Formats: sequence, C-alpha cells, structure tokens
Amino acid sequence: MTTSHETFGSLWEYCSSNKRVIPHDWEGFYKRLTYKFLAYKRRNPSDDTPLPPPIPLLGWFNTIPLHKQLVFREQLEWAAEHNELDQIGAFLRALPEDGWYHIGELPVP
Repeated sequence: MTTSHETFGSLWEYCSSNKRVIPHDWEGFYKRLTYKFLAYKRRNPSDDTPLPPPIPLLGWFNTIPLHKQLVFREQLEWAAEHNELDQIGAFLRALPEDGWYHIGELPVP
C-alpha cells in the first residue's frame, strides 16, 4: 500500500500555479468531492462540517473569478481537513492544462 504525500499546501500551489483559477470541469470535481463528503458522513455522522457549495449556475456570470477561486480553495481545504486529498489531488493533477480556466479566461461581471 502506498501513501500519498499530498498536502493542502502542495495541492494548492499546483492548482494556483501557471495562472490557474479553477478547473473547467468544476462540476466533475465537485461530484467527486460530494462522493467523498457522503462517505465521510457515513463514517463520522456527528461531524456537522458542511462541504462548501459550488457557485450556483444563476450566479456564475455575476461572480468575479477571484471569488470562484476562493470557493474552490475552500473546497480543497475541506478535503484536506477531512483527509480526502489523495483522489481529489490525483484528479486535479491529471487534468490537462487546457482543462483549467486561467487568469483572464473567465468573464468578469
């Protein structure tokens, strides 16, 4: 069995380097995170720490890119605090560079 050395710091450094903001497939990322959240809740029903929700579709075009990135960061922090970085990190690191929105690519309201 191999253990991952992924930390929030190492993953966040990767996710925010090269002017990355958020993944194009943020929905796929969030679905994976939701699966991790539900599994975590089954193992730890007394933990009431919520999973930070994504930006609602109706608010997508009225939300500045920095706010989107901050929500993404909060979701990664949740994964780190709940020891769920391994598969989440593997998913994000496997995305091709064109699978990310970069600074200047997202609409600004």
